[in-house]
Amino acid sequence: MEEMFITPIQLMSPVSSVNSAGTAGESVVRGQEGITAFKNIFENAINDVRTTSDIKVKEQYLLATGQTENPHSAQIAASNAQLAVDMLVALRSKALESYTEIMRISS
Repeated sequence: MEEMFITPIQLMSPVSSVNSAGTAGESVVRGQEGITAFKNIFENAINDVRTTSDIKVKEQYLLATGQTENPHSAQIAASNAQLAVDMLVALRSKALESYTEIMRISS
């Protein structure tokens, strides 16, 4: 089996679901479980940024020293690293936006 360039998206436990009638069901994550889920999302995003950055640096080194068979792999690694950073920034922005909205509601 050949190696894949892109890691498939992993399924997460649903926060809300849709029942057979087509309406949203109540599957809310509460308490420590919710804190852990929220924390894991950000930890995974940060780890993705670190991992893709390390791969990008490695591929650039191999390209610069002429040790690579696939010169396009450096560009792919750079694109993956940029996408990981963009995802982390988007998650951060949405979290701050949500926090701001919650603070506005409670006052």
